[in-house]
Amino acid sequence: MPDLGAGEYLNGSRDTGLDYHAARILLLVAAFSYQKRKGIDGLTKLAKLDFLLRYPVMMERLALVESNETPPDHLRATDEERLAVESRMIRYKFGPWDDRYYPILGMLIGTDLVRSSGGKGRLRMSVTGDGKRAASQLAALPTWRLTAARCEYIATNFNTTGNRLKDLIYENLPDVVDRPHRTYI
Repeated sequence: MPDLGAGEYLNGSRDTGLDYHAARILLLVAAFSYQKRKGIDGLTKLAKLDFLLRYPVMMERLALVESNETPPDHLRATDEERLAVESRMIRYKFGPWDDRYYPILGMLIGTDLVRSSGGKGRLRMSVTGDGKRAASQLAALPTWRLTAARCEYIATNFNTTGNRLKDLIYENLPDVVDRPHRTYI
């Protein structure tokens, strides 16, 4: 198992390296692999869930639509997050996308932290035993606690199909989708 305790991405810096993004995606996949959840079905769903994680203001807006209430205060966007873009995504055919998903998933699958299998989508991603342990280690670190808690919130409140998530984003976040394809969000 790779040493997820090493690297600048764990000290709270918002690095653009794959390690930081792989850690975030591992936490997200892990949240969808627990409590009778079978993982994340499809790259479209992964991209939409990651969008909500990376943009907590958007997560709050969609939570109001889905459940008529905002996330708990400790999960809401910080003042800093309201003013900054955590990590750029690109407006793509079906909403937000990040071209790094392929190498990130390749890294997580290649290091046996995530397994891939057939699902309702073209690919189902779930954590392995090593992935579960690594995600637990990450979630225990102060710099990753908020991200891990948001992953659990998203898994509980947005555990729907990728198409439903796409529709929610298109119907309720026009400022995200009213952009030309391949432009930054």
